[in-house]
Amino acid sequence: MSDAVLARLAEVIAQRKGADPDKSYVARLFAKGGDAVLKKIGEEATETVMAAKDGKPAAIVGEMADLWFHCLIALEQHGLKPQDVLDELARREGLSGLDEKAARKDASRSDAEALNAKYK
Repeated sequence: MSDAVLARLAEVIAQRKGADPDKSYVARLFAKGGDAVLKKIGEEATETVMAAKDGKPAAIVGEMADLWFHCLIALEQHGLKPQDVLDELARREGLSGLDEKAARKDASRSDAEALNAKYK
């Protein structure tokens, strides 16, 4: 059920992307450019952290909803869907966090080596 909510919200964001910036908050963010979306994610992440530090459940949920919403905008900005993130979480399910982090580090190192070799 929750993945359906994310998919529906992502569809609304996609529809509003090209709307009139004077009538749509989402369109206004897209019109301002990528940095505006990233700045909002940073602001919302900070507000989420502060709400968690205060330990107020309603504030945590509200700020987390704001953060997720702006992350959905960033996904749309890059041609991605919530399902892409859900698929990645499913891939990681059952993996040790430490093992998964080490695997990402190794993959990142391999990618960097391949790029360096390409441009030598």
